[in-house]
Amino acid sequence: MKNKLALILFVFALSHTMSFGQIAGKDYLDSLKHELRVKWPNNHMINLVFHGHSVPSGYLTGGVTDRLAAYPFRTLQHVNNHYPYSVVNSITTTIGGEQAEQGALRMTEVLNHKPDVVFIDYALNDRSIGLERAKTAWETMIKEVLAHNIKLILLTPTPDLREDIASEEANLEMHSQQIRDLAKKYKVGLVDSYAFFKKLTETEDLKAYMAQNNHINQKGHQFVADLIFENYFSWND
Repeated sequence: MKNKLALILFVFALSHTMSFGQIAGKDYLDSLKHELRVKWPNNHMINLVFHGHSVPSGYLTGGVTDRLAAYPFRTLQHVNNHYPYSVVNSITTTIGGEQAEQGALRMTEVLNHKPDVVFIDYALNDRSIGLERAKTAWETMIKEVLAHNIKLILLTPTPDLREDIASEEANLEMHSQQIRDLAKKYKVGLVDSYAFFKKLTETEDLKAYMAQNNHINQKGHQFVADLIFENYFSWND
């Protein structure tokens, strides 16, 4: 089972990075990956800042959090293992229950951490404000990050079991498509968690990867971290 899921992840990541046109591909962070390979005393601190809501915060169910099992810290573990000379911080500017309009008001907090890469994940909660307002808020955040010459990776939402993930009319699918369009428009990175979990349902029951209806569990977080790493941080000599 583990090998089958790993194969699904690999094939999805490979096809994803080759099929989205203007979206930044696997070479987007090449300059950063070179820096991650530099040894002391010539290396320097790298900051990965994750901006979003309860999922990257590590919320599971009943208000319980598992921060170290959430995808921002599992991404750090991947990077740490793959780049043994690196000094990397995984920083979360995340607030449970927040949507993109609220997140857009806190961009100074994000930038104060001097990020090398910013990740944005708000769509799960953006259903409360609708597509138009969410787009405006996401573009505000995107423009502010890019104005500071910082690399940016957008994430589509993880699932909500109360929606039919197979439906093209599902609310989260429409928000996902909007995020894909924004990644194309601004030529930034994209981690398409929603498309991955949709593909996964062809062979797996999503309940096995959910802590509650709208929060992935530790296994679900591992998938998102794997997607981030395979799409943008993996290095093939």
